Amino acid sequence: MLALRPVQLTDLPQLQQLARDSLVGVTSLPDDTERLREKIHGSCASFEADVQKPGGENYFFVLQDLDSGRLVGCSEILSSTGCNEPFYSLRNRPFSSESRELNIQHGVPALSLCQDLNGQTLLRGFHIDAGRVRTPESELLSRARLMFIAAHPQRFAESVITEIVGYSDDDGQSPFWDAIGQHFFDLPYVEAERLCGLQSRTFLAELMPQYPIYVPMLPQAAQDCIGRVHPDGQEAFDILEREGFETNSYVDIFDGGPTLHARIANVRSIAQSRLASARQSLQIDARGRYLVSNDGVGNYRAIVAELGIDTEGCVDLTPDMLAALDATDGERVRVIAL
Repeated sequence: MLALRPVQLTDLPQLQQLARDSLVGVTSLPDDTERLREKIHGSCASFEADVQKPGGENYFFVLQDLDSGRLVGCSEILSSTGCNEPFYSLRNRPFSSESRELNIQHGVPALSLCQDLNGQTLLRGFHIDAGRVRTPESELLSRARLMFIAAHPQRFAESVITEIVGYSDDDGQSPFWDAIGQHFFDLPYVEAERLCGLQSRTFLAELMPQYPIYVPMLPQAAQDCIGRVHPDGQEAFDILEREGFETNSYVDIFDGGPTLHARIANVRSIAQSRLASARQSLQIDARGRYLVSNDGVGNYRAIVAELGIDTEGCVDLTPDMLAALDATDGERVRVIAL
């Protein structure tokens, strides 16, 4: 059985292996021992804090095989962007010009560096072993974060975003970066992303062009990357799109990948998850597959299980399921159909 839980310091060696295997562009998962150690300490402090409003806390989750103890994935929630450093994006909107004499109006798409997305809750750091891609465990790794938000809404903003990794080829070359960022930093795309993961995107973003970049003046290969998802990032995109997330006019400053956005109240796993009373049972009349979580903070747990929920709002769980959820007979648990 797999269970999602908050990260612990003892996870560091396995977490570093996940970082080595992660997709280029997942900058929140750097392959660096000290940076990962800092992230773990920061996450532990966030889970322990008595939070009444979002203040930049970072909640780091890992997906663990309870039989082997092996970590097979991880994901994060940053409670509010812009609290500790500016959150930069590129806004993709038309720049309009007009000639009254010629009676011509023309709109040219342009990319502008901005901090419009400060103050949003950010989903990030999604990574799962290749062998578990497009399985119920992927849904668990992504959506259990949303169930945590549902259980503790005061810790998060009213809207949530995520940046999906943009296109780069098998050699790690990004046409979007080559057309824009490469001119301002003498760095290849992979190295720029690595530095961003080790430090922050702020020092890189501050050297980016401060004036609009007219999209038609970019090479066609770079234009084609705007809003394009890396093939290995498609699952993360698809899961959240089914949750009610939509693309908007913002893209990543390095690879042009799309940004997804949703109001908390409109996200399926938040709006439609419901509480039920756990009832210990050795046999389950399974009628469907569900995501199940407790409503804890530091002891938060979530699993995927075949369940049946009766009309009285009770859900039967085996002793193994209750143990995986760190829950007891009669405790309230949160459920939503997979």
